[in-house]
Amino acid sequence: MVMPQIKEVVDVPGAQEADNAVVARGISKTYGSVEALKNLTLEFPRGQLTSLLGPSGCGKTTLLKIIAGLLQPTAGEVEVNGKPVTGPGSDRAFVFQDFALLPWANVLRNAAFGLELRGVAKSEREAIAEKYIAEVGLKGFEKAYPHELSGGMRQRVGLARALAVDADVLLMDEPFSAVDEQTRRKFQEDLLNLVKHENKTFIFVTHSIEEAVYVSDQIAILLPRPSRVSEIIRPADLRHKNVDNIRRDPEYLDIVDSIWASLRSYVE
Repeated sequence: MVMPQIKEVVDVPGAQEADNAVVARGISKTYGSVEALKNLTLEFPRGQLTSLLGPSGCGKTTLLKIIAGLLQPTAGEVEVNGKPVTGPGSDRAFVFQDFALLPWANVLRNAAFGLELRGVAKSEREAIAEKYIAEVGLKGFEKAYPHELSGGMRQRVGLARALAVDADVLLMDEPFSAVDEQTRRKFQEDLLNLVKHENKTFIFVTHSIEEAVYVSDQIAILLPRPSRVSEIIRPADLRHKNVDNIRRDPEYLDIVDSIWASLRSYVE
């Protein structure tokens, strides 16, 4: 059996390299007496998809929100393109788990809403939104409203909205958890195509080991709080194989088994 390449992560302040779009350095976050994150350092390579994987409550979403600028760390700092994060910014876009669509707006306006907030002219923002609506497979549904769409379609609208603002970094908080298995697999395939063609950096929170191995260039395994990165796994070689056969590939199965062996003792 060929085992995946796994290495222990050592926090090294100042370890940013030129090809990292995002660096979280020495991040700690405390809620009252609860220490959610402790001295966590992690680098996110530019143009790649990094998954944050670990047991429930290990701080994955907390870290994602700190990178987004929606939460302030108790200690440490995040840099995006070499600049410190002090709050939300146009260089990052967030894809929420619960879609976060405007119920009174149709698909076109929802997809264009981020651009509307930035003051982009209506004709320009609608043209951009239409491009990404088509890219996520919703061409023809521009005038539909959220209540007329399936869960999977609503999630596609949220993804189109994030892509439309043309942020360098897309932050995705379990975006496929609310859809059925068939839709989830199609989303995973579509996500691989986006990573390949959009030249953006994706940071992806998931509870699914199989999903993380399928879509990721890099997987950061977070352990229970106070959370820290225990392992970095890079299954990127799978990206060069036939997407249709990845789930049957022995290397894919070995990596899934190895991650489960690392996490099983932390699952209640």
